[in-house]
Formats: sequence, C-alpha cells, structure tokens
Amino acid sequence: MKPNLEQMILESSVVIRSVTSDAKTIEKIGQVLIRSLERGGKLLTCGNGGSAADALHMAEELVGRYKANRRALPAIALAADATLLTCIANDWNFDYLFARQVEGLGNKGDVLVCFTSSGRSPNVIQAIKAAHKKGVITVALLGKGGGPTKGLAGYEIIIDSRNTARVQEAHTLILHLLLEIVEARFCRNILHKLA
Repeated sequence: MKPNLEQMILESSVVIRSVTSDAKTIEKIGQVLIRSLERGGKLLTCGNGGSAADALHMAEELVGRYKANRRALPAIALAADATLLTCIANDWNFDYLFARQVEGLGNKGDVLVCFTSSGRSPNVIQAIKAAHKKGVITVALLGKGGGPTKGLAGYEIIIDSRNTARVQEAHTLILHLLLEIVEARFCRNILHKLA
C-alpha cells in the first residue's frame, strides 16, 4: 500500500502545533536545566531506539554546541556506551540498563531527561526510580497517553498522539526548544563577562 505522504505531513503539523499548549512546561524544564548546570550539575539522557537517538542528540548539542559558541555543558547519553549497555544487559537485566548508570553517574541536583514514545519502557521506569533515590531531578517526554511512566517524573510532557513517528517528531521539537533556552542563558553569561 502506497503511503499517503500529504496525510502524514498534515498529521505531523497537527501534533507539532499541539506542543504550543506545553510551552509553559517547556520553559519550566528549561529553567530547571539551567539551574542544575549553573550549580555544577549535569544532564543525563536516556531512551530506546529512536528515543535513544533523541537522547544522544540532546546530550551532544550541550557538550558540543547547538547554535552558538559557549562553554561545553556536561551531558551524558546513557545509551551511548556499548560496553556498559552489553555489560548491564548481560550481567543484570535490560530493565536496569539506565538505572545502573544513574546510580553510578547521577548526583543530587543533576537532571535525568527520559524519552519514551510509548511510556512503557521498563528500563526508563527503573531509571526514574533510581534517580529519585539519588536526588536527581527527573523529566519525562512521553507519548501515547504516557503509559506506566505517566506521573513518575517530576516534570513530564505527554504528546497527544498514538503514532510513534509523530511523537518522536514532537520530542525533537521539544529538545530543540530546551536547547534554545539553555543556550540563550549560557551565551548571555559570555556576553556579560565580555562587557
């Protein structure tokens, strides 16, 4: 069956437009990230499959750069280290893939940003639980009603779609908006120091 590309584009635009209702929450999360980074904290990100790609994308933009030159900001994508992933999955269980890393790398005041389009990823749920024990602030970007992850994180945004691709497109927009907020603050700090 031939895909209806025009219909997909229209569906995507409706979902993307719906993110406007989350603008205040996105701003709050952006300020949480800024406070953590300014106090010497770091960002941890996690997700599976396409959501792992979002997690890696967010972390690399902070350590590298998004749009402007500013200092590198500490961020670790928990899906990035193949040796850790295979060790934890083999020696413990795939459900603890991210939780073990949060336990080892997370400190009070750090922020864990979780991406799950279904809200049904046991390893993301375990990561949030591990973060709570460590005093790590939790953010969940969800879809499909939020699944069992709904209500577990300190901050959450649930994309109003049951289509994985549309949810991930909205998650990419949100991570870009968060990067805009964070980078604007750290670039402003550079300008203040130069003045």
